[in-house]
Amino acid sequence: MSLVRFDPQSDVRIQTDKVVTSTWSDNTNNLQSAYTSSTQTFTAATSSAQFYLNVYHKSPDATHHSNTPTDYSNDAEVQFSCGYGNKLGSGSPDFTNDTGSFGKSASRVVYGQYRQLVYGDENQNFTFGTHVPDDIYVINVNRARYKNNLALSTLSLYLTSSTDSGLNSVIHLTDDSISSNGAAIITNIGRQFNVVSGANGVHSGSSTVQVGGSASYGLYYPDAGLILLNPDAFYSGSGGSNVSGDGEETWPQLFPGRNPGLSTNTDKNPERLFHAISGAGHFIIDSEEIITSQYYFVRAKNYEFNYTTNPSFQDDNGNVNFTSMINNPKTYITTVGLYNDNNDLLAVAKMSQPVAKDPTKEALFRIKLDF
Repeated sequence: MSLVRFDPQSDVRIQTDKVVTSTWSDNTNNLQSAYTSSTQTFTAATSSAQFYLNVYHKSPDATHHSNTPTDYSNDAEVQFSCGYGNKLGSGSPDFTNDTGSFGKSASRVVYGQYRQLVYGDENQNFTFGTHVPDDIYVINVNRARYKNNLALSTLSLYLTSSTDSGLNSVIHLTDDSISSNGAAIITNIGRQFNVVSGANGVHSGSSTVQVGGSASYGLYYPDAGLILLNPDAFYSGSGGSNVSGDGEETWPQLFPGRNPGLSTNTDKNPERLFHAISGAGHFIIDSEEIITSQYYFVRAKNYEFNYTTNPSFQDDNGNVNFTSMINNPKTYITTVGLYNDNNDLLAVAKMSQPVAKDPTKEALFRIKLDF
C-alpha cells in the first residue's frame, strides 16, 4: 500500500453551497390538497386535536376533512400541523370545570409552549407590529419535511374564508425577508420575520404594518419551521378585539372562537385554520440545505504507483514473479483510500473502471465529500 500526504494548499478545496428544494412530500411544490385524519378528534378537552391538528398531503383514511375528498392512501405523511393558543385559555374547553381551574385548557398550554420556545419568558406576549392579541394561530411545518431551515422569500400561503354574503375572500401571505433586506430579529429559535400581504418576500404597500395601522399578519421563524398568525388580523365583526376598526365581517370563518372553556365549547380553532388553508389550495414554501463539499485532488505522478504491494507478485525470497514488472511495470488503479495520520481508513473512492498506470502516464482523480 502506497500513501502520499495531501498538500492542503494545492490538493484540498472546501466549497459551501445552498441547495433549495420543495418542502412537501413527493417533491410537491404547491400543496394544493390537504387532509386530516379521523383519528384526531375534539371529543374531549384533552383530545390531541385541541392541541394540534396534523395535515397530510394524501388522505390517511377514508374519513377525513378535505377540499378534494379523494386520493385515499396508506403512504400519507404529515406535512404540517395547525394549532391555536390563547394566553387566557379561551377558545378550547377547560380540562376540568372545577373552581380554580377556569382557563386551564389546551389553548393556554399551546400559547405557553410557543411563548417559552420563542422568548424563554413566561411573561412575554406575542406582538405583531405594535399590537398584542390574546391569542395566536400556529402553523408548524413537520421537521421531517425540511433540511436545515425553510428558505427565505419562498413562503406563499393563501387563506380563504366565506363572507356573510357568500363570497370567498382570499389573502396572499408571504414573509418580508426581501423587503427587510434579510434583517431579522433573533429569538431563541432563530430568525424572526414578519408575515405580510404580498409575494416572494416583498410586502404590498409601504409597510409591514398592514392591519389597522398597528399590526402585521404574523411572524415567520424559518429556522424552526414555524409560522404564527395574528388572529385579530381576521376580525369577523362579532366579538373579540378589532384591529382593523372597519367593522367588516371579512373573515368570519377564520376569526377564532374565543368562548370560555366550558364543556360545551365547540370552537375547534385548529380546524378553522385548516379549512382556511385547504380551502384556498395554495401553500408553497421551500426547504434550504447548506452542503459543504470537500474536494481532494489525488495525483498519481509518472514515478508513483507503478508497482504493486500485492504479496503474490513476489516469491518467498523476494524475487518478482512476473518479469514484465521489472523493466516495464504496469498497474491498474481501481480504488483510492483516504487515511488519517494514524493510518485509519476514513473514506474510499471507487473508479468506474480500472485506470492504467505506468512510468509514462500520470493520473488525476478528484474526490468529493459532501457533509
